Amino acid sequence: MTRSVIALVAAVGCFGAEPARDPLVGVRRVFVDRLTGENATTVRDMIVNALQNSRTFRVTEDLDKADAVLKGSASDEVFTETHQSSEGVHAGASLGSGLGSSRNPIPRLSATVGDQESSRSSERRHEATAAVRLVSKDGDVIWSSTQESSGAKFRGASADVADKVVRQLLVDLERASRPYASQPRGSGVTQ
Repeated sequence: MTRSVIALVAAVGCFGAEPARDPLVGVRRVFVDRLTGENATTVRDMIVNALQNSRTFRVTEDLDKADAVLKGSASDEVFTETHQSSEGVHAGASLGSGLGSSRNPIPRLSATVGDQESSRSSERRHEATAAVRLVSKDGDVIWSSTQESSGAKFRGASADVADKVVRQLLVDLERASRPYASQPRGSGVTQ
């Protein structure tokens, strides 16, 4: 074969050429942009902390040095949920006669029985959500995730949702890093 044919075959992807690398694999420096939403600053700070603790990414405050930008929205809400219920049972009876003389009135009998029960409970709730995406310098979305939390056993909702975002990012990065991860089974490529 001539050199031009070999170069063409390699460019097309034959002869065991490496498959295109997932752009997520090349991300090392991340700029975490301002998130939109109610109390989103808290969730953003928690995501920055979780990214730093992962030791996989370097968080930068300089947009020009970043490989990708994390954008999106988040919400951190504390509210009181109130439940109220009411039950009641009532019974009544009435007995009487209409006609009688004025000297001999016929008595009327009336009885009412009732029971009423009501309950009210209030519960303080804390919920956080985050819908984020990782955007390359070219403006392409290379990863996205939506997470929500009502809190974990030993941490609040915003810290838990931030950890969920970063854990999902690490899982997807690991999946993208595997060779031939995008190859379907039975494609003829041996691993």
